[in-house]
Amino acid sequence: MFSIIFPGQGSQIIGMAREFYDNFGYVKDYFKQADEILNKKLSKIILEGPKESLDLTENTQPSIFLASFSIFKVLERESKLNVKNAKYYAGHSLGEYSALCCAESLDFTQTIELLKFRGRAMQNAVPKGEGGMIAVLGQEINNLNKLIKDNNNNFQCYIANDNSIGQIVVSGKLNSIKKFGEELKKRNIKFVELSVSAPFHCPLMKKATEEMKSKILNTKFKNPFSSIISNVTAKPENNSERIKELLIEQIEKPVRWRESVENMRGLGVNRFIEVGPGKVLSGLIKRIDRNVILNQVNNLEDVKNIIND
Repeated sequence: MFSIIFPGQGSQIIGMAREFYDNFGYVKDYFKQADEILNKKLSKIILEGPKESLDLTENTQPSIFLASFSIFKVLERESKLNVKNAKYYAGHSLGEYSALCCAESLDFTQTIELLKFRGRAMQNAVPKGEGGMIAVLGQEINNLNKLIKDNNNNFQCYIANDNSIGQIVVSGKLNSIKKFGEELKKRNIKFVELSVSAPFHCPLMKKATEEMKSKILNTKFKNPFSSIISNVTAKPENNSERIKELLIEQIEKPVRWRESVENMRGLGVNRFIEVGPGKVLSGLIKRIDRNVILNQVNNLEDVKNIIND
């Protein structure tokens, strides 16, 4: 039993999906449609850069979706894999939108429009340079929650991503993130400051939630053909109205990726196929459970070699 999974922000690289763009006219059409919907040359940013433009959240989000969706459509049309046999579809943060579109809960145009709006809303929710994120290594989530709670008079931080065993991401205002880092140093806990433009998946995104709420509620979703694993609940969801509610919550709630993977395993999934740029999710899953089959699809050779269950 397999699941198809889609990466989130941070997986972007200049030239992603280039091989698919060069070889399939329908992929060129997707890139052209995206440019028209966004009224900007997103395709040029993806294929040529500059990196600074690709890394802007308002560009990153539709770009990763466009690359992931294009690769998925090639996988669907050119490989031996029957994508509709996937038990679950899942994605990390914005990757959940890729999952919803590929599972036909949203169409291509709706998804690009939502991510254009989402990227901008999240970028502008906190003034640039005022928020940050930090990846804490080798710790359990309960220990970090306690550390944050015990120091809430000293700094205000929030668990943003429970990514895998030993990798948890924390969000907050920059001064709080700095103080949190000092506490981690005192305890000899390893961490990495992330190069992001805003503190995602925490209450500081409240303004983005308010802006996205009406946009999501006014978009017509269908029930997906395979259940979606929600970032908010870490459980399968297939009711379109419930999915809309959870997407609104997702902006401020932590991404429960570790639990999502563990729950899929508990429901019988033994193979994960990562579709889109990079191999980040495969690396996280390997830390969660080494007894699974992992496939990545981000070049033509991968499409050719993928096997059906």
